[in-house]
Amino acid sequence: MRTAHSVDAVRNAERELMARLPEGALMKRAAAGLATACAGLLKDLLGRVYGARVVLLVGSGDNGGDALFAGARLARRGAGVRVVPLAPGRTHPGGLAALLAAGGRVAEDPFEVLATADLVLDGITGIGGHGGLRPDALPVVRAARGGGAMVVAVDLPSGVGADSGEVTGEAVRADATVTFGTYKPGLLIDPGHERAGALRLVDIGLGPYLPSVPELEALQHADVARLLPVPVGESDKYRRGVVGVVAGSARYPGAAVLAVSGALRGGAGAVRYVGPGGEAVLARFPETLVHEGPPSEAGRVQAWAVGPGLGDGSWAAAAVADVLAADVPVLVDADGLRLLAERTVRERTAPTLLTPHAGEAAALLGVDREEVEAGRLAAVRELAARYGATVLLKGSTTLVAEPASGSASGSASGSASEPGAAPPVRVNPTGTPWLATAGSGDVLSGLAGSLLAAGLPARDAASAAAYLHGLSARLASRGAPVAADDVAAWLPDAWRNVVG
Repeated sequence: MRTAHSVDAVRNAERELMARLPEGALMKRAAAGLATACAGLLKDLLGRVYGARVVLLVGSGDNGGDALFAGARLARRGAGVRVVPLAPGRTHPGGLAALLAAGGRVAEDPFEVLATADLVLDGITGIGGHGGLRPDALPVVRAARGGGAMVVAVDLPSGVGADSGEVTGEAVRADATVTFGTYKPGLLIDPGHERAGALRLVDIGLGPYLPSVPELEALQHADVARLLPVPVGESDKYRRGVVGVVAGSARYPGAAVLAVSGALRGGAGAVRYVGPGGEAVLARFPETLVHEGPPSEAGRVQAWAVGPGLGDGSWAAAAVADVLAADVPVLVDADGLRLLAERTVRERTAPTLLTPHAGEAAALLGVDREEVEAGRLAAVRELAARYGATVLLKGSTTLVAEPASGSASGSASGSASEPGAAPPVRVNPTGTPWLATAGSGDVLSGLAGSLLAAGLPARDAASAAAYLHGLSARLASRGAPVAADDVAAWLPDAWRNVVG
């Protein structure tokens, strides 16, 4: 599992560790790891370090010092290293002295050296930076990207919000980021994640001094494998979980088919479908148990998924209300989100999982869509707190948040967070732009609903579903366009890929 900690947590850990080390030792640890990573990248790029042309973009902070000490190590290995100071007179003195002693030089013409560089180190600002790049940094950053060099960010791309991934103005777009001690939330959440490139974590000894509960966590294959329910010899369709799906309308019958396909391929023992799309569902999936409604009369279920393609008519509104009155976990998506009331969700005694995209989240919060997209972490936390529910915010980076314990009825996650504190937000690492296709969210609803019916807590069901959904799209696409039906069809392969 990848974990990320806040700037305050990192700063506190650094202070505790530095109090136990000789002066400057922590920076030199970071620089050694940075230099090793850059040397590996140069070998991949050129086959060598000797003779490589390296340019350091250096600000006045510790990131600049990291870059300078790393540059000195590369210079001692035969690289031609030039530094472009963006805060002349405030460049880290020890780092600059080390670089010059190793044979590095201050660039006389920044644009000339950037035009021929093989690798550019971004050490302009670090985790303490706020807002986008300053105007004086923009020309050299643009020249670095335009010159064709590999751009490597030191700890965090300059201009990216370390705690949020927000980008105000312009930011460095790196090919790789070498970060120290722990991941920063902004490296895992868009738009910052998109600018970070490939991530490499360098251990500098912060682990014992960081909080045991991180701000953010990203599940990996092994974590998801431990969550997924696997049938045993005594399993039957009821023990595996029966999920009810309320989806589709005369206008959108395909939403019903896609949601049911996600549920069936998501491991449900059986799927009960309620809605006007029964004929289309049975034509595609004859094993589905179809009922005209209302949902409460359809038969036994362990969870409901409601909303995809429902529309906003009176039948849809009544169906959503009926489902929310049930004493089982409920997932609400798409049109269902427009038909629920905050108070109704907060008063539920069983878990509720809301799965909005940015536009739907903006409507629920009463803000502009752009505000949600720019501050995804803040938005998902606010939604979880306001509705007292688990929230899966879909998008370029899918996030899963839960409210503080005690504020959400029935949404306990089994997290090790402090009493009264919200568990770490989870970020899904398997997302792909190929999921930006009509109907893929309907598949996700059915998939997550099936995991709820299997007994997973809402947070785990949402996290595992997002992981499998993204992985399925990657397997289906292999770099080519896919439709939502393809994503559903590849879910069994994604499942096998995870559990081995």
